[in-house]
Amino acid sequence: MPSRSELALYMRGLWLLFLGNPAGGRLLDLTDRGMSRSFFAALWCLPSMVLSWYWWHEAYLAAFPKGVGTGAIFFVRMAMVEAICWMVPLILIGGLMIALGVKGKFPAIVVVANWLSVPFSYGYAVLILIALLAPSLRGLVAILWFVLLLTLVFSFARILKFFIREQPLLVTALVITLLVPGMILSEALQRFLGVYPT
Repeated sequence: MPSRSELALYMRGLWLLFLGNPAGGRLLDLTDRGMSRSFFAALWCLPSMVLSWYWWHEAYLAAFPKGVGTGAIFFVRMAMVEAICWMVPLILIGGLMIALGVKGKFPAIVVVANWLSVPFSYGYAVLILIALLAPSLRGLVAILWFVLLLTLVFSFARILKFFIREQPLLVTALVITLLVPGMILSEALQRFLGVYPT
């Protein structure tokens, strides 16, 4: 698993790429090995994921009488949803890039998508904490949630331009493929597995 210092290096690389500095690309491991190791980002995101699952768990139980529980199976199912929604968009991106003849860029796209998920995962965790600790601020949290989503879209698109130059339509397609299927699939799986709040 990448160390904290290595993670910090990757975050700096992404930040430089976001700023338009090509030096950031040299701080990321864009090889096939780097692509494989980038999936350790899921472990770095795990604390924030667990917090989001707890928040979802509390929203789920709100519709039931006090004292009703779900057991560990609820969290197992949430982990399944998370894993599927992490992998499926990347698989779709791979298929899209093969179809368009740019599969050589796939490792770089996966590396960026995986490591970029870390700071945004913790950004969402902060909003969840605010929602849990100050329920009266949920309206503000909803607005900030949307702002954070737009920031993610803008950041991913801006960094992608470094790897896919002069192809704005492909950048747009990749951004949509990364985000939209995961959102749709997440709700569908939660309803199917019985962990969607009623």
